[in-house]
Amino acid sequence: MDYSVCLLLLLSTISSVSTGQFPTSQIIKEWVDQMQKDLITLTDTASGLENLIKIYHKHRPHFSVETNNPAQLVATAAGNIEKLLAKRSQALKRLAMEAEKFQMDHVWRGDAEVDKIVYYNAKDDLNQTEDGKGRKNQYLPDDFEVDPDFKRPVSYNTTAVHIPTDIYEGSTIILNELNWTEALEDVFRKNKEEDPSILWQVFGSATGLARYFPASPWIDSRNSADKIDLYDVRRRPWYIQGAASPKDMLILVDASGSVSGLTLKLIRTSVNKMLETLSDDDYVNVVYFNDKAEHAACFRNLVQANVRNKRKLKEAVQNITAKGTTNYRGGFEMAFEQLAQMNVSRANCNKIIMLFTDGGEERAEEIFRKYNPKQAVRIFTFSVGQHNYDKGPIQWMACANKGYYYEIPSIGAIRINTQEYLDVLGRPMVKADRKAKQVQWTNVYLDALELGLVITGTLPVFNKTNTGSKKSQNQLILGVMAIDVSLEDIKRLTPRFTFGPNGYYFAIDPNGYVLLHPNLLPMTAKFDEPVTLDFLDAELENEIKVEMRKKMIDGLTGNYTISTLVKSQDERYIDLGQRMYSFAPVKGTDYSLALVLPDYSMHYIRAKIADTITQAKFSESLMADKFDEYGYTFIAPRMYCKDLKLPDKNQNNTEFLVEFNDYIDTKTPNNPMCNVELVNRLLLDAGITSSLIKHWKTTQLQHGVLARFVATDGGITRVYPKSAGLYWGKEAETYESSYYKRSLDNDLYIFTPTPYLSKENSSEDSVLVSKAVNLEVDAIPLKPAVVGVKLDISAWMESFINTTQKINCNDEICGCQRNDMYVDCVILDDGGFLVMSNRDEHIDEIGRFFGGIDPILMMNLLNSSLFTFKKTFDYQSLCDPKKESKAAAGLRSVYVPTIADILNLGWLASAAAWSIMQQLLVSITFPNFLDAAEMDDELSDARRKEVCITEQTQYYFKNNIVSFRGTIDCENCTRLYHAEKLPKTNLVFIIADAKVTCSSCDTKPLIQDEQQSTGPEPCDMAQNPRYRKGPAACFDNNEHDEAVCRRSAGSPLASSLLMLLLPLFMCCLGRRTLTVAGRPA
Repeated sequence: MDYSVCLLLLLSTISSVSTGQFPTSQIIKEWVDQMQKDLITLTDTASGLENLIKIYHKHRPHFSVETNNPAQLVATAAGNIEKLLAKRSQALKRLAMEAEKFQMDHVWRGDAEVDKIVYYNAKDDLNQTEDGKGRKNQYLPDDFEVDPDFKRPVSYNTTAVHIPTDIYEGSTIILNELNWTEALEDVFRKNKEEDPSILWQVFGSATGLARYFPASPWIDSRNSADKIDLYDVRRRPWYIQGAASPKDMLILVDASGSVSGLTLKLIRTSVNKMLETLSDDDYVNVVYFNDKAEHAACFRNLVQANVRNKRKLKEAVQNITAKGTTNYRGGFEMAFEQLAQMNVSRANCNKIIMLFTDGGEERAEEIFRKYNPKQAVRIFTFSVGQHNYDKGPIQWMACANKGYYYEIPSIGAIRINTQEYLDVLGRPMVKADRKAKQVQWTNVYLDALELGLVITGTLPVFNKTNTGSKKSQNQLILGVMAIDVSLEDIKRLTPRFTFGPNGYYFAIDPNGYVLLHPNLLPMTAKFDEPVTLDFLDAELENEIKVEMRKKMIDGLTGNYTISTLVKSQDERYIDLGQRMYSFAPVKGTDYSLALVLPDYSMHYIRAKIADTITQAKFSESLMADKFDEYGYTFIAPRMYCKDLKLPDKNQNNTEFLVEFNDYIDTKTPNNPMCNVELVNRLLLDAGITSSLIKHWKTTQLQHGVLARFVATDGGITRVYPKSAGLYWGKEAETYESSYYKRSLDNDLYIFTPTPYLSKENSSEDSVLVSKAVNLEVDAIPLKPAVVGVKLDISAWMESFINTTQKINCNDEICGCQRNDMYVDCVILDDGGFLVMSNRDEHIDEIGRFFGGIDPILMMNLLNSSLFTFKKTFDYQSLCDPKKESKAAAGLRSVYVPTIADILNLGWLASAAAWSIMQQLLVSITFPNFLDAAEMDDELSDARRKEVCITEQTQYYFKNNIVSFRGTIDCENCTRLYHAEKLPKTNLVFIIADAKVTCSSCDTKPLIQDEQQSTGPEPCDMAQNPRYRKGPAACFDNNEHDEAVCRRSAGSPLASSLLMLLLPLFMCCLGRRTLTVAGRPA
């Protein structure tokens, strides 16, 4: 006998407290062989697996076997997407050209004339009171109807206008903008007539106004009057991309002692808002300075302005403290050095420095002469807070370096003044004119008007009016024209129902983000939260996928066949599967499309039942009143016919089945509105599975089986008997069913326990056993269906215990006796979840991760290489928002203007003044407004969840070794264990000395469930950033820019408002406690 075995036996008799000798490996193997044989025989007999194969062969005249050609399929789909986006691009170009003409022809109107301009303000409530209906310049359309494409009320007879909350609607500038953009309505309508499938058409103006078609009411501002509409078109990702070329931005923060208190708080918020104006095409870093310059975060160079890097910078900015003296030279020196780095990833386009300070006497001229002699780096300066420092030097810095000077005296001025720099960066595009007239397509994001996931084509609109100067043309960008394309439209061009559940298309953009992928499932409905899921995060990363991602970004064509780890649909398991990846560029865009096929999906079944007699015969078994005869039947909710509405979330599958039957009865499956191939495949599978049901009815339901089922690629699921179908909790869509997809990927009998949900939420104790149907037609392998049974836990437990019983046992363990005080026997699946036990107390925990039941044993199974695990991050999770203590937040602050300010018409005409005035006006009615406008724009609705990152841990079998044996050493005792796989299943049997016999080695539970996480450390990822590609064209030539030395001015107010606002403003001051620098004013 082997020495190690002798040692184990010796230990078992000396150290273990069990009353008998531990079973030998041979005995345990015999038990396992018998268990496997019994389970497979039961499943095969009850499910009729072999009979189903014969039924498929009998129906051979009703189908053909077709081939999937990956390269051809992906080329065709890419071509179809190209045509769709090309049509949208033509519509965009027409809109931009006409907009420039309309603006050139527009004659400026004075105050007396603008009253005649009438428009529909989208924020006017449909249910507004009579008092609100007579507002000057505005009207409310009366022809809104819910449109099936937009799934919301729209009017095709007009356009809608959105004006940001902090922009005064009655200003002459806005009213003139409304006047000339009104002419766009006819162009919008013409585009829609020529292409009825076109969706939102939008003009986003540099003034903040947005005009869109068709008209539709704006989204309810968080469903409550005290929550503010913070939408500004200029901060949307598509506008930022279309308004300027990519940016390398260095944000320079003055952290000297003079900026403490309210000024520092305003600077922190201003930097946060500035970061929000950056897209994934931009690069950024933050440096602060006092006596010396320091990096605000861990980044030592510019980093991509993605969500996680910007979040890291925002957190770092909050930790900046004010102390020391002001050293502009040190700050600018580090800033220029950062922008000059060549050995790091960056945008390599517009280079800009953003200085936030309270002012100072130093100009640092020698630094600019040394580092910026040709003004290649634009410098924008921001004077923040109320103070008496000389603003001349920082105004000069911007003026001398082709930037702009802004003043931010209060919270209300932040949003406007941190986004107007885009107008300056748009000048080189205006000068480039036709060269810059290139349609750009965005990353995927959530539409603000609830259209769902979209991509947007953008085109800048330039001011072509004469400036009167002979030296240069007008350098202003008017705005950005945009047209949306819903991802649902792209999905329709990439059908996947011939690929099987594990085949799919995906597409990526130049950043490597997926815009199409079955794992792209953002759960948030908040349009202001970006949707950026990298391909390497959508799937389990490996070296080949990294290489393939790079080739796709570079616009290459190719294919790979690889073995890859695949996460299950329910994200509880990991399987190893063979996949072929074929990819090709979408011409005319920066996108790349790929098709992924498993080896068993290279061929598919195509139904040939075009005659109505056969169709009617097969469809008969789908009738809801025949569930008793054919079992409870589910059909996959697919777009079988364009005019057959898909079920909503509240509709059960039987209702949809009834509607489908009614449809094909009245219109026939061959209706031109229908996808005939999809419908016929469903009907074919209905006929095939009904034959299987007839076979089931001839055989009695075996002991231990609660139900039997069959599911197909065509979308049919039948559960027999009918009563079992009432509690069937699996997906009706087989393409989204975890057990179904796993059964195809594994040539095993897959056991799936009901997930452990503390069991009070589940009414059933059962385990599903499923097996893919391996069909061979004309020597071509196919997997068209999955069959299986639902096991009765109690009956299986009885069989399980009986299989391991040993009669007349002496001085040895007599098998897995029920509730044996010395022996634990369990069966786990390949994810480490409990499937069976010899203990009654464990039966209620079936489906629970074993690391929470017996952590020390699970840890040893990991150490012995039976299991391994993989940790992954889910970037699309939802978590409860973090609650911050009101007491810890400090006093709310708002800038209090002086009487001199109020009486100064220049100040009153500033955008900052109007913003502050709006805040105070609204706060009279809605006291919570200033809370909503707090520094971090915190939404007051704490009930809404926020997008977050969670960490997942999936366990799986590490290798193909079948037997594992070992000892668990604790402080004063040991436990023996033996694990034996059931090789034709995904199960492993484990027998061990009972946990209660050796409690001294108890340990903390192993966690398998999702846990909220901060994700991978951005500082580490910045050291080795993923490959990406910026836009091919860059417009940053500022050689002939006209210097603009004045300070920023916002939307003017009519001077006639002065007498109205002054007493109201005084009233506000009396009603609300205002604070300056953290102290009551």
